[in-house]
Amino acid sequence: MGHIISVFVRELPIAYIFGGIFLPVALLLVSLISYLWIKLEEVNEELSEIRAPRASLQDYYLQYRWLKSSKTQRHKKTS
Repeated sequence: MGHIISVFVRELPIAYIFGGIFLPVALLLVSLISYLWIKLEEVNEELSEIRAPRASLQDYYLQYRWLKSSKTQRHKKTS
């Protein structure tokens, strides 16, 4: 197996190895890393926009009160 690889490397110029194998793989990896970096920044932005847990609990309580009041109003209308 080692003999085949040495013949392959000896017969193939280094420019073909660099330009045809190393460079495309390196560019693919760099583009993949940059894509993931952009997605990570988007997620960080979304996480920073999320409100505090205390505010969401208050929203839940206000929605509960609104539903409860509308339920009592429905009972008054039907009675």
